[in-house]
Amino acid sequence: MNKQNKLRIGAVSYLNTKPLVFELAERLPQAELVFDLPSRLSDRLASKELDIALIPSVESFRDPGYRVISDACIACRGPVMSVKLLARRSFDSIRTLALDEGSRTSAALARILLHERYQVAPAVEPFPIGSEIVDTTADAVLLIGDRAMNSPGGFSVEWDLGDQWCRWAELPFVFAMWTARSDVDVDLERMNEVVEALEQARDAGVQHLETIAAVEGPKVGLSASRAWHYLRDNLYFYLGPREQRGLDLFRKHAMQLGILPAAWPDDADNVEAHGCKTP
Repeated sequence: MNKQNKLRIGAVSYLNTKPLVFELAERLPQAELVFDLPSRLSDRLASKELDIALIPSVESFRDPGYRVISDACIACRGPVMSVKLLARRSFDSIRTLALDEGSRTSAALARILLHERYQVAPAVEPFPIGSEIVDTTADAVLLIGDRAMNSPGGFSVEWDLGDQWCRWAELPFVFAMWTARSDVDVDLERMNEVVEALEQARDAGVQHLETIAAVEGPKVGLSASRAWHYLRDNLYFYLGPREQRGLDLFRKHAMQLGILPAAWPDDADNVEAHGCKTP
């Protein structure tokens, strides 16, 4: 990156990210902050359009040069409400699965839970942003983000994937983490300033959840009260030791299903080895 250019930081455009970017633009006036879907942020980070991005956790595992730079994250320790698997038949008889294009982590999570709980490996198909449920005939549909919280009826079974993972694994689940490319041309002092700003924004956002909910909830069809309860009760924004263990277990099962490569090129065993601080 040319040092004269602004650091390019990508964040997710969903409600669940708002506490992580609370007044972040003001805290990092020297950076360019852009918003997009999680999966697209991953692609833009890989193509060097971005220097740092809040990307799906499964994507942070794909490049051994990526560094998780902050203990600010999007996680859950129980029901998450915004990641749902809706099925037209019993889970043990699912043969086709339509996956929301927004997040590859949730897609991997759905496949892992179906395999581990019911030994099924359905054929997958895309479910693009903007599609309606009537546009797919798949046995099950994965919905994430804002549209999952307004999910339609007409399905015989519904899973909250955060709840299902936490019950099955007895560990939290981490959906997204702040990740930087290894070749970002920025000195250590400036990177430390960025990391500090990310964590300060998270801390301030957590202190202002009610304010965020009042502003952002109605934009996605939620009352301020429901949005506040979602941000307060369904999400966790700190990447701690239990979250690290949940990530390790997720990576293990993703490798077993062939979603991720069989091993790190550098044989790293956990996220901390790739630069993430343990708070």
